[in-house]
Amino acid sequence: MSEQESTSGHCLCGAVQWRTRGPANWQGNCHCQSCRRANAAPFVGYIAFPNSMLEIEGPLVCHASSPGVERGFCASCHTPVFYRAQRWPKETHLMAATLDDPDQFRPQADFHTEEALGDAALGKDLPRYATTAGENQP
Repeated sequence: MSEQESTSGHCLCGAVQWRTRGPANWQGNCHCQSCRRANAAPFVGYIAFPNSMLEIEGPLVCHASSPGVERGFCASCHTPVFYRAQRWPKETHLMAATLDDPDQFRPQADFHTEEALGDAALGKDLPRYATTAGENQP
């Protein structure tokens, strides 16, 4: 994605919409138990964008799912929209499943593979991190 490109997405009912300008910081699949349970999914695809490039409009409800973590949902249809953590204060992790163009999701790695439901859920050719990647990785 070039710096001039934009990315957009929305919840199931369309009440919450988001837009970004510029490239994503990273894209990947999280296999941790809390992400799986919060989304009722075997893993969750995320696209991380700098907060300064992100606009979210619509009725959101936020839930503090653990200390320093906030998850945002549509207040109307309850679609999970984003994940924010104090650990990464300058970026928001958007749910890849909310993308208007799903082909824009290009995961770079699988994270928290120690908690994965099984190898079937892991990307065949993606780097795997037992927990979160290091500072210089996605």
